Amino acid sequence: MPASDLDTPVGRLRAVSDGETLVRVTWVGARDTTPGEEQEDAVSRETVRQLDAYFHRRLTAFDLPIVFLGGSDFERSVWEGMRAIPYGETWTYGDLADRVGGVARAVGGACGRNPIPVVVPCHRVVGSSGRLVGFSGGEGVESKRQLLDLERGQASLF
Repeated sequence: MPASDLDTPVGRLRAVSDGETLVRVTWVGARDTTPGEEQEDAVSRETVRQLDAYFHRRLTAFDLPIVFLGGSDFERSVWEGMRAIPYGETWTYGDLADRVGGVARAVGGACGRNPIPVVVPCHRVVGSSGRLVGFSGGEGVESKRQLLDLERGQASLF
């Protein structure tokens, strides 16, 4: 599948497309030289362009064609639900569960399996007390904190 990489303050991200839509964003190790994906295409390049603008605080909403490959109906509803969380704001796992139906613990599991992190903002979902818990990308909760700080204008990542 076509892919493009971008070095960011929270690690190297790889945007993967199916040729027409964004299907995955993953963290890749700085020393990862394994091709693993085909050459870039328009969708993966545009994703990297928008991610770069996001990390430089020039973009607050992604405008990309995405499709969720795999996942249960519930997981896809959680992933779609996360897209409604405004830039710079957070919802609790319980808030999201109330909106999509389900329980907070199941929402947390679905967040951890989000195939398109950052673009689909799982980092904006927090524990019931507002505590930062659980994040499967980059450096875990520290990456989540950095993304939220960026959005809240509390820290410059570059």
